[in-house]
Amino acid sequence: MSLFFVKRYLGDEEDDANNDSRSEVLLAKLQRKVKEHQSKTTVPSERDTLKKKRGKKEHDFQETEHTKKRKLQKKQRMSPADPEERSEGGISQKKEVTLELTVEDKDEIVQMSLHTSKTDQQEAIDKTELSENSKVPEEIQCDQSKEDTEKTLQSSFTILGGFEKKIIQKVQRVLPLWLAEPDVIQRDITSNLVPISAVPAICATLKQKLESNGILHLFPVQAEVIPAILESVSHGLLIGRGGYKPRDICVSAPTGSGKTLAFVIPVIQALMERVVCVVRVLVVLPTKELAQQVWKVFSLYAEGTGLKVVMVAGQKSFTTEQATLSENRNGIGHSMADIVVATPGRLVDHINKNDGFNLEHLRFLIIDEADRMIDSLHHSWLSQVIKAVYKPRRGSDGVSIFKRTEPTHITATSLSPPQTPLQKLLFSATLTQNPEKLQKLGLHQPRLFSSVHSQSTTNPESQEGFNFPQGLTEYYVPCSQARKPLIIIHFILQLKFSPILCFTNSREAAHRLHLLMQLFGGVRAAEFSSRLSPNERKRTLKEFEQGKIQLLISTDAAARGIDINGVKYVVNYDAPQFIRNYIHRVGRTARAGKAGLAFTFLLGVQRNVFLQMVRSAGSPGIQKHLVQQHTLLGLESHYQQTLLELENIIKDEMAQKHF
Repeated sequence: MSLFFVKRYLGDEEDDANNDSRSEVLLAKLQRKVKEHQSKTTVPSERDTLKKKRGKKEHDFQETEHTKKRKLQKKQRMSPADPEERSEGGISQKKEVTLELTVEDKDEIVQMSLHTSKTDQQEAIDKTELSENSKVPEEIQCDQSKEDTEKTLQSSFTILGGFEKKIIQKVQRVLPLWLAEPDVIQRDITSNLVPISAVPAICATLKQKLESNGILHLFPVQAEVIPAILESVSHGLLIGRGGYKPRDICVSAPTGSGKTLAFVIPVIQALMERVVCVVRVLVVLPTKELAQQVWKVFSLYAEGTGLKVVMVAGQKSFTTEQATLSENRNGIGHSMADIVVATPGRLVDHINKNDGFNLEHLRFLIIDEADRMIDSLHHSWLSQVIKAVYKPRRGSDGVSIFKRTEPTHITATSLSPPQTPLQKLLFSATLTQNPEKLQKLGLHQPRLFSSVHSQSTTNPESQEGFNFPQGLTEYYVPCSQARKPLIIIHFILQLKFSPILCFTNSREAAHRLHLLMQLFGGVRAAEFSSRLSPNERKRTLKEFEQGKIQLLISTDAAARGIDINGVKYVVNYDAPQFIRNYIHRVGRTARAGKAGLAFTFLLGVQRNVFLQMVRSAGSPGIQKHLVQQHTLLGLESHYQQTLLELENIIKDEMAQKHF
C-alpha cells in the first residue's frame, strides 16, 4: 500500500455540490494511479497469480462503490462548520495538517475537505495533484534502488547462517632441492653392511686399524659419507673438486648408526700427510661427556699417524688446556694440536683469551648434534669461530698465499689466488629441515645424506619425520604420579629388567627418585645429573657399563649422543615435552642394529598429546603396556613406609640449604 501526504487549510467554508463531485474525481484519479503503480512493480510469473490479481481488482472496485454510498450518508449527518475552528475576529486561522493515507482511507479525506472554501479547496486540490504526481515516481525510484541494493549485498557479502563445512587443503612445505632430494641412506643396518674392502677410498693404514678394532663391515651411513668427504680432499686441502670450494655435508641418520666414525676416518686420512702442526679440524659438541667420547675415537685412530688430538671441554683448568693447545718457542707461538674437540663455552673462552690458539688454517668444522648446536647459536659461538678463521694475519702482505678472506659470490677474482676453504660437516639424528634455521650456519652448496623411514613417506600429515632405531620396541605405561616409583621397582625386582637407563625432566626429580630407591633397598641405583662433578659422572658411567649399577637415573644430559654399552631398557619416568628429546632418549638403546625396549610413563592428561606427537614423527608403532594392580600389592606396604622416610630426608635437605 502506498502512502500519500495531503496538505490542506482549515477555515470558514460553505457546503457545495461541486466540491463533492470534484473530490470524487480526485479520489478516482488517485486510485487509478495506485493501481497502475502496482501493476508496473508486480510481475506475475504464473497463471494463478494473474487470476488472483483480477479477483483483487474486482473486489477493490466493489469496495469503492460501497465507500461512495457510505460517504454520502456521513455528509448528511455532519455539521456545516466547527465553532472551535473560528477565531474571535471572525478571521479564519489556517492550520497545516499532514495525514498518511491508504487506499481505503481516501474517502474519509474527501469528506473532511467539504468544509473548505472554494478558493482554498481549488488550491488544495492543485497542490495535492502536484504532490501525488511527484510522490509516485519517487516511490518507484525508491523501490528500484532497494532492489539494486539487495542485489549488490547478495553479490558482495556473505549472509550469516547456513554454514557448510569446507575441506581446506593444508599448506605443503616447499623445501630447497638439497633438502627435498637428499642422498638416500639405507635405514636397515644389519642387512646393508658393506665390507671394508668394498670402499677403495679408505687407505690401507686405516683399514688395518679398523680390522684390528674388530670392524670388518661399515654401516650404510659410513659407506656413503666417508667417500663423499674424501672426494672433497682428493686434490689436496687447498682446492676442491674442479678447483672449486668443496660442498658442505649434512648427515641425518638414526642414533647408533655410526655417525662418529663417518667423520673420524676421512678427516684423519686427509691430515695424515700434513707437515706443519696447526689446527685444521675443529669438532664442536654440546656436552662434556659427548666431547670426551668423540675425543677417544679420534685418539684411537690417530695413534701412530703423528696427529695430535686435544680436548677443551672444561674438565681441566683453563691454564692446563692452554698449555696443551700451544707453546711458546723463542717468543713465537706454535700450535700443539691438529684436531681440537671442544664444547661451545670453552671454545669461546680460548678464542678470546688464548693468544696462542689460532684457527687461521682451519679446514674442517664438524658440528655434531647439529640441531642442538643450532639452538645454542644465540651464544654467538659460530660467529666468533668464523671471525677467528678469517682474521687477518699479523705482518702479512696483501698477496700472501695464506691470506684468507670470507667467501662471497664465486667469481674469477674470488678464486685467484686460491685459499684454503672452510668445509662444514653437520651430523645429527634429528637434523631440522627448517631452511631458516639452517641458514644461520652459512652452508655452501650443501649436500644432504638422510636415511629413509617407511612411515615418513606414507604419512602426509607429518610435517617433519625422524629416524627411529630399527631394533627399538616402544611401549607406553598408563599410570598415576604416585605409582611411578612402584612400577620402576616392579620392573627391576619382579620382571628382572636390568640395566635400566631412566630419564627425568629435572635434576630434582632424579635426586628424589635416587633417594627413594636407596631407602627402599634391593636396587643398585645411581644418579647422573649436573649435581655431580665431571669426574663423578665419568666414574658413574663406567660402573653402569660394567654392570655394577642396575638403575641409572639421569636427566637429558645423558640423552645426547653418548654411547653407553649394554643399555637394554630405557624408561621415560617423566614424559618428554618435545619429540627430539624423546628420540634421543630412546636412542640410547637399540644401537648398532641391536634390540632394545623403551617404556614411557604417561598420566591420563598426557596420553593423547604424547601419542599423537610420537605417531606424527614417524614412529613405527608404540604399544600399550598395562601393569596390573595385583602385581604391586606385595610392594605396597614397604613402599608407603619408604615414602614417609623420604619426606623427612627431603625436609632435612631443604633446611640445610636455608642455612
